[in-house]
Amino acid sequence: MNGIYLLLGSNMGNRLEYLREAENLLIREGIHILDESSVYETEPWGKKDQDWFLNVILQIDTNKQPAELMESLLEVEKQLGRIRQEKWGERCIDIDILYYHDKVIASEDLTLPHPGIPQRKFTLVLLAEMCPLELHPITGKTQIQLLADCTDDLDCKLTDYKL
Repeated sequence: MNGIYLLLGSNMGNRLEYLREAENLLIREGIHILDESSVYETEPWGKKDQDWFLNVILQIDTNKQPAELMESLLEVEKQLGRIRQEKWGERCIDIDILYYHDKVIASEDLTLPHPGIPQRKFTLVLLAEMCPLELHPITGKTQIQLLADCTDDLDCKLTDYKL
């Protein structure tokens, strides 16, 4: 895997504005945005009784190591008012590191690549758009292969929204 990929999601309030503001705050944190996926509206995963999400993937460049990057992402979430109350619950903003190049990390605070990638259509559809032939560093499969193997049938709709 070449590149660092972040997944941003929001399902509260003005979802698109939260994504835009998160992108601006990431830039202020010294994170350079190289590319972005289309914005998708996605059915909630893990907890169904909540509003749908807007999701986007950013390919970034940074000098920050994975743990330091994660700290910056948590700070951006905090600045936007994220309060962690319930696993897979509603959130004004959620920012995950999907891939940090081909690094494989399993610690108490950070797991890379993100362990949910192979099971989550809403992540794989966007990754297949951004980096279809890049290999998952553990499975050795491309993003397209992972999407083809994914059994998640939740809806993931392309929108006309732009960040």
